[in-house]
Amino acid sequence: MNPGSVFNIQRFSLQDGPGLRSTVFMKGCPLACLWCHNPESQAPRAEILRLETRCMACGLCSEADLAGRSGRVMVEADLAPCPTGALQQVGREVEPAELVRELLRDRIFFDESGGGVTFSGGEPLMQTPFLLESLDRLRAEGVHTALDTCGFAPWRELQQAASIASLVLYDLKLMDEARHRAATGQSNRIILDNLKELAGIHPNIWIRVPVIPGVNDDNANLEATARFLTSLASVRQVDLLPYHATGEAKFARLGKDYALAGLQSPSPLRMESLAAVFRARGLATTIGGHP
Repeated sequence: MNPGSVFNIQRFSLQDGPGLRSTVFMKGCPLACLWCHNPESQAPRAEILRLETRCMACGLCSEADLAGRSGRVMVEADLAPCPTGALQQVGREVEPAELVRELLRDRIFFDESGGGVTFSGGEPLMQTPFLLESLDRLRAEGVHTALDTCGFAPWRELQQAASIASLVLYDLKLMDEARHRAATGQSNRIILDNLKELAGIHPNIWIRVPVIPGVNDDNANLEATARFLTSLASVRQVDLLPYHATGEAKFARLGKDYALAGLQSPSPLRMESLAAVFRARGLATTIGGHP
């Protein structure tokens, strides 16, 4: 058995592949994107966080909280005395067999909608043994599976997971290496090389491009992205995902500064103009993951 760390299972998702899906969010990520919508996924370990809006500073957990410092990572023993539920654990250990049993409760929705299960994060390939066993068990049950990956992983591990997954959702942020490193903390060389290799072995790849104003939404970057994708025959569609600020509050709970505070989402008109860049090159393109 290969236990893994999961911090959320989102049911009835419509944006993580075809049909109604249950999306498994896994802990751990090698990137630190400025706009990260799930910063609680970045650390591989379970964390205990404080929701400041629920805290009444009763002093039962620690002096640090009495001082009003939010977002401190605490120990599990801090959870029990909290009378308001302000302390929450992010991440739980689960065995693949247990996870699959839980996911199969939604099977009727998968079957009726053409949906299935998507593994996301964080980065699922940071827990490859757990991921592979879970994918194998779901495939044995006839469930459609999708791997949502940033592509920053050893090729062998990506290859193994992709050989089992029905669909690969592959994130692309920036084509320029220096800009990518500045925005995510890592080079994009492995990401681009892995995508080229993946396109040669997997027939069903959807590209996901987060559109972050002032970071990667310039025409030069998106035109370079579109040119690159036209060379990959197994890219079936491109999903442009408009920036939203839901991660900002999560950064605060973690006690971290949010570099993009106050940033506004791109307008629908702007998103349509960016989608036209990809459609002009014959790439089927959605906005927000919806046809």
